[in-house]
Amino acid sequence: MATVQFKGVSKVYGEHGRAVDSVDLSIADGEFVVIVGPSGCGKSTTLRMIAGLEEISSGTILIGDRVINDVAPKDRNIAMVFQNYALYSHLNVRQNLAFGLERRRETRSLVRALWDSSYRLRRREESAKIAGRVDAVARTLEIESLLHRPPRELSGGQRQRVAVGRAFVRDPAVFLFDEPLSNLDASLRGEMRTELRILHRRLRATMIYVTHDQEEAISLADRIVVMKDGVVQQVGSPAEVYERPANQFVAGFVGTPSMNMLSGQIVAESEGVVHFRGDQCELSFPSTRWQDGAITSASEDSTLGIRPDRLKPVQADGGRRDLLRGSVVAIERFGSLADVAVTLRDDARITARCSLDEVATVREGDSILLQADPNCIHFFRADGVSIERSTIQPRAMGHNRAAGIIQEFDR
Repeated sequence: MATVQFKGVSKVYGEHGRAVDSVDLSIADGEFVVIVGPSGCGKSTTLRMIAGLEEISSGTILIGDRVINDVAPKDRNIAMVFQNYALYSHLNVRQNLAFGLERRRETRSLVRALWDSSYRLRRREESAKIAGRVDAVARTLEIESLLHRPPRELSGGQRQRVAVGRAFVRDPAVFLFDEPLSNLDASLRGEMRTELRILHRRLRATMIYVTHDQEEAISLADRIVVMKDGVVQQVGSPAEVYERPANQFVAGFVGTPSMNMLSGQIVAESEGVVHFRGDQCELSFPSTRWQDGAITSASEDSTLGIRPDRLKPVQADGGRRDLLRGSVVAIERFGSLADVAVTLRDDARITARCSLDEVATVREGDSILLQADPNCIHFFRADGVSIERSTIQPRAMGHNRAAGIIQEFDR
């Protein structure tokens, strides 16, 4: 396995501008890194530059200590799994798995084998090694019973396993995955996410995975790279990206349902309380959440963010000033949870994710009070940068939500 490093890497497509803009990133040996972002953000282009399928406009990419800018794709010792599995329809599963190894043989001449007995022996030894490697990967992926089938007789999940196996059989330095699960149905995607995570723990291989699905990113990654418009917005563990987003884009993109956003002003007062005042709501919080000097003016335009699972319904306000008041417009129930859509003042709409017990008596059209936990509030300046990331003291409750998601998929 090997490390991967980006040093000021950019990709420019002529008049279409920069697809990737000055990326600096270091990926450790054996790390599982997921690059996530909306369509057109440059994540697939970044992956294709590692593979050598796209030329680098500027900067340097290293695999281990080797600069690979001008190295041919076949000589980079990488393996790539595409969104379209690209299996050879005229070959069976065993032949598909072995194809890359067969092509890399140092000795290929069949004519020479007619008269050179030592050469024939070497070829038989090579064939035995390739067959052994294919069998080992087939056992790992549990596709031994499929080895003699052509791809047309396989389900989508089985084809995906074969495509992954074709990458694993080569034992490359780096594995690249370009949205390999996007063609599968929801239940099979969940199953294959678990399989990939287990395989990574078993192999401890360096893996770089591209997806637009932030749930995939949270469940799979050791670290997440969030991109927008070719620029890296944040790099961190799933828990850090979920709980401490660097800016408003990351906060809104990562997490389902999306983080609720309310515009207004932060008002600092000398009574140990900070008020947030906007057209949609007014909330108050202890000023001890901020380090000294965090609020530098009497008022500051900002956006308040709160994740849906951090809003909880309460029965009575008791004069409290950390509650959101609104009207229920829709309740979407699934399993033991429910997403409650609530309209505040000025027709602002937010979502609260609650247990069914918490909303058992709530009906559409009812008034509702939602408690906003001050330990889970995020604030973003007018330019979108998080105030919290550099100024709010660490929260005692930690990274429970993201860690819970990871543990769920690890089981």
